Amino acid sequence: MEPPAASQPPATISFARRRRRWRIARNVLLAILTAIFAVWLLLFITKGRFLRHPFESIASSLSDRTVKVGGNFQLYFAPLRIKFVAEELAVSNPQWAKENTLFAARRIEARIAPLSLLLGHRHVYALDLDRGVINLEWDAGHRRNTWTFATSGEGKPFEMPRIDRANITGTQIHYIDPQMPLLANLTIDPIAATDTRIGKAVGLKGSGTFRTTPFRLTAELLSPDASLSGAENRLQARAWAANSVIDVSGTLPALTEFEDVPLKVAAKGRDLSDLMAVIDVVIPQTRRYALEAQLVKDAQTYRFTGMTGTFGQSDLSGRFTVTNAQRLRLDAALETRRLDIVDAAPFIGYNPDVVASQGAMAAAAQTGAGARRILPDAELPVAMMQRFDAGLDWKIGVVRSKNVPVSNIALKLSLDRGRLALSPLTFSMARGDVASDFVIDTRQRPSAIRYDIRLASTPMGRLLAGYGLADSGTTGTIRGRIELDGRGDTIHDSLATSSGRIAFVMPQGTLWTQNAQLAELDLGTFVSKMFQGKLKKPIEVNCGLLAFTVRGGTAAADPILIDTSKNVVIGRGGFSFATEAVDMAFRADGKKFSLFSGQSPVGLGGHFSEPKLQVISPQLVGRAGAGLGLAVLTTPVAGLLAFVDPGDAKSTACGPVLAGANASAQRTSNGKPRDDVSNGSTKKN
Repeated sequence: MEPPAASQPPATISFARRRRRWRIARNVLLAILTAIFAVWLLLFITKGRFLRHPFESIASSLSDRTVKVGGNFQLYFAPLRIKFVAEELAVSNPQWAKENTLFAARRIEARIAPLSLLLGHRHVYALDLDRGVINLEWDAGHRRNTWTFATSGEGKPFEMPRIDRANITGTQIHYIDPQMPLLANLTIDPIAATDTRIGKAVGLKGSGTFRTTPFRLTAELLSPDASLSGAENRLQARAWAANSVIDVSGTLPALTEFEDVPLKVAAKGRDLSDLMAVIDVVIPQTRRYALEAQLVKDAQTYRFTGMTGTFGQSDLSGRFTVTNAQRLRLDAALETRRLDIVDAAPFIGYNPDVVASQGAMAAAAQTGAGARRILPDAELPVAMMQRFDAGLDWKIGVVRSKNVPVSNIALKLSLDRGRLALSPLTFSMARGDVASDFVIDTRQRPSAIRYDIRLASTPMGRLLAGYGLADSGTTGTIRGRIELDGRGDTIHDSLATSSGRIAFVMPQGTLWTQNAQLAELDLGTFVSKMFQGKLKKPIEVNCGLLAFTVRGGTAAADPILIDTSKNVVIGRGGFSFATEAVDMAFRADGKKFSLFSGQSPVGLGGHFSEPKLQVISPQLVGRAGAGLGLAVLTTPVAGLLAFVDPGDAKSTACGPVLAGANASAQRTSNGKPRDDVSNGSTKKN
């Protein structure tokens, strides 16, 4: 009997098992690689022509469309890139589309990156397309489109594959979107390249209609010669639309790669508002403009930076962003060194070209305003204001104007679903500061408009220098506030229905006698000073208030009261925003005896556009008649008594005046209520 064999050690058994498993895995891997190589070799040798019918069947089933190849067909790896060739290829459209064919081509050849198909982004190294026809279309409800092959669900936006090089001849592209609406018909053909470094040059031209605006465009896509390393794809495009010309140029990493690529954009034309209206963005009218900037597209965001240019006689620079989300949004940060006053006219509804050539009255008439009116009557673009949102930060250095010294404007604008707020709008005027807030709420019908304008203490000499008041010798200042609320879709209508208060306060200061004495109508003092050669001696203003209470668009003096060292000036009457008529009277009573004082009201009438000063009033004529009668009946000296001012004017308590209080709160210097001031009535007597 033989002794039993010795058992193998456990370590030896484990090693043998691992070697056996490795050999199995190796053999399986070799078999897979051999099979893959065999398939690759079979496809490479046959060019995959035998896959024509399986391709048609599988593609038709997956896309729920009819896919047909009428000629040569190739589908294989060459060597690692997919090469696809098809002649007389046709892909049908769904039944609801206007055109029967989504895509058709006499011949298409493409070299495709295999991994890009697995990773979800399509990368085409080279594309040859001859006599292609592409019909892209959305349905009327903007739920389905012809290029989304899913049998259910909403259509997806069209995304171009990345194409490095292309040779496209005789190809037409038709795009229809009934909701925008957008209709585009484009033709792609090769063009002669003038640069020897360019291998292929693709030219695109076409026309169409975006909403109601017709457009046409041309473009060149210049592909580099494949033998040159480091060469670049260049884009040059020009479009004509809305009386504007837009140029786009830049360098692309691929012919269809626009994401995060800086492009140079330049636009010029008759009116920038016409161009912005194409994308449903409303801005004030402009005169001829020319702007350029750098554009970078990031998904649904279009950023324009480094913008410079002009509109009319004004300059403009800054940046802005357009976000094409569920609601279109525009954000901008702009700067202007010098703004021409004519270019500012559209901000209140005037056409700047009409203002420049014919004046404000003609511009107002163009908006629909009646005769002798200057408040614009152009309706707010309510529908467009409710379609997009916006944010604006605009700084302006100085306004170029003869009579209005305005500078350092800072404007913040917010538009949110039809509610427009200019808050704050600040600027400097004659060394004084103005802060204002304007709110236009188009969500209420008619629009609810609020005006709130606050004038800080401002030197009157410089403020009114353009109207004849000298700065030298005038130390008086003025401050005030306008608060009005109205309803209407035009500036005129909102003011014609407005209610609120207007008040301007004059603290203690001096004015030239030559500028102010006739307004006081103390002719005796004026004549005596003229003979004495003291016309340039300033008069002293103790305090003054020019205030109006506005009800239903009619402003009534409440009160107008100016207390000087020698006179008390009182104003009555008012004006109408609806008719723009002015009917006011100013009377000055002397605090001292004056021999030659007319002591009768000075009338201010007419309209905003043509105010008229009535120095010879009926009261003064009556007093002249009385004087003539006395002279005839007695002596010429007695006739002068009709023009004597006894000097019984009541001095004013300046506290209520400086507080901008209503007429009922005004007091004399003795603390008694004043009974000689207007109490919010438009009556002049």
